Amino acid sequence: MRSKLMAILSADIVSFSSLMERNVAGTLARVKTNVAKIVRPKVKKHGGRVFKSMGDAVLAEFPSALAAVKCALDIQSATAASEETQPDQDRLRYRIGINLADVIPDGDDILGDGVNIAARIQSLAAEGCIAVSSSVAEQVSGKIGATLEDLGVFKVKNIARPVHVFGISGGHSHTAEAARPAPAANTERFVSICVLPFVNMSADAEQDYFSSGITEDIITDLSKISSLSVVSRNTAFSFKAKGLQVSQVARQLNVTHVLEGSVRKQNQRVRITAQLIDGKTDGHVWAERWDRELDDIFALQEEIASAVAAALRLKLLREERLAIAQRDTQNVEAYETYLMARQYYVASNMTDARKSEVVIRLCKRAIELDPTFARAWATLAIAQRLAAYAGRNADYEGKAAAERALALNDKLTEAHAAKIGVMISAHAYDAAREALVGALTLDPNSYELNKEAARLAFQENRYQDAIKHFEKAALQDSDYSSLGMLMTCYDAIGDKKGERLAAERTLARVEPIVAREPDNGSALSFGLGALAILGQADRAKEWARRALLLDPDNLNMRYNIACAFIANLKEFETGLDILEPVMKGFSKARLDYAKSDPDLAAVREHP
Repeated sequence: MRSKLMAILSADIVSFSSLMERNVAGTLARVKTNVAKIVRPKVKKHGGRVFKSMGDAVLAEFPSALAAVKCALDIQSATAASEETQPDQDRLRYRIGINLADVIPDGDDILGDGVNIAARIQSLAAEGCIAVSSSVAEQVSGKIGATLEDLGVFKVKNIARPVHVFGISGGHSHTAEAARPAPAANTERFVSICVLPFVNMSADAEQDYFSSGITEDIITDLSKISSLSVVSRNTAFSFKAKGLQVSQVARQLNVTHVLEGSVRKQNQRVRITAQLIDGKTDGHVWAERWDRELDDIFALQEEIASAVAAALRLKLLREERLAIAQRDTQNVEAYETYLMARQYYVASNMTDARKSEVVIRLCKRAIELDPTFARAWATLAIAQRLAAYAGRNADYEGKAAAERALALNDKLTEAHAAKIGVMISAHAYDAAREALVGALTLDPNSYELNKEAARLAFQENRYQDAIKHFEKAALQDSDYSSLGMLMTCYDAIGDKKGERLAAERTLARVEPIVAREPDNGSALSFGLGALAILGQADRAKEWARRALLLDPDNLNMRYNIACAFIANLKEFETGLDILEPVMKGFSKARLDYAKSDPDLAAVREHP
């Protein structure tokens, strides 16, 4: 049976047994009426389907997390209004839990852990309130007119991995108070931490790639500790250079601790400072400084993770110690070269094939230094596929490098993303979809996997799914291309408010880049699309003129500019003129993408 990404809503009547004891017939009749006149119509209104109803409980599926949450808010509001005339102790109130996960349709039923987790989350909701998983919270934040409260991380019955739960409260009477429950039976709260990006204190600002890489590896190491909940890399890096106090970060993320630090690299020596701060008291729990030879960097990373665990009074299991000690390279020069490639890959958005070539050169050098370096192979594969996709070099597609990366480390998300990217380019959509289901269980927040999941969904015209994954990818603080794609996705589903918001976010992200790099054609092309949506046509055209003068051979840039002229400015002939050289230079995979792009719908039959 093929799995499918769905939002699952689990609703249950509070204190149903007590209500039944007081009035069996009356309670059953009121519950039946509530389900028939409120729950089912609200589910249908928001595009969902009730797939199981069991007296006091209802399970429903939705195509998106946003639809499920809006439905839950409607159900709670309508139920509260319908029960106003009842004595307080006799009122029907729901606890509602929502989870977003890959589940397995089985006839009219739906199976899988995703359903079970929704039910467990529901049990953690306060009376008359809504609790959601972190995957749902990420999708609906800022879109529902209600506030999200981080309730913490819980170990729930029969589910191996801890579940990060958020409460939703809004203007309705049933959610106005804090939706924080007491821990339910079979739950256990974990210590949580956010590792803020370590500050680059080197004399050379170009060394920022090194401090970022060190931070990412510390996050990865700490994530291997089962009793510690670690904020994802994308969320942590969203606070970079924001100037927020550590206490503000702790409150915003509701974490118990924050780790901050700095890195100074000079010649063959490195100095790292780190301090652990209590999120509640803002007090220093622990601080340390290390001065080492660069050759000791891997042992130092292991030492930092172990020191943080000790300061948090966490006991490391033997397998966790071994996992933290494991490195995919022991070659310092290979590691440093890879970090350069990684930073360039993330910062450049890889929308220009020439930039892909830079990443390819760096990864090949890292592999020369250490042929068993899996992450270098994976990033090489991604860069090769992107270069071939844009028509820059048809001699390679990344398949061999991806398979080599997987052979070296089959748990590496970047390697899976590289292989899936090759599948998508080869139109092996079913295989790519199946591979994504398994790969995303390794890390649902993986930047690379979410980019590929979004690309697949976009090419299959599954725009709601594409939005979910582009939103996750856009948490990467330097990724403006995912935000740019969100403009198209929201437009495709007729969500003008979402499209405008995506345009505002895109412009906010590209304007500082354009200010630093006036010749960045890629950033200009996404920015001018945002300007066109926001009604700034003259400025959009000026950005287009500048981009085409500075970078006329950038095919991806020209494609994006053409889309803006066609879809947003409605200047079809101009758009087609800009598009003409693109269609001659693009790869077959890129042309296939263009065939399904809704931005070009208006000119698809153009002579």
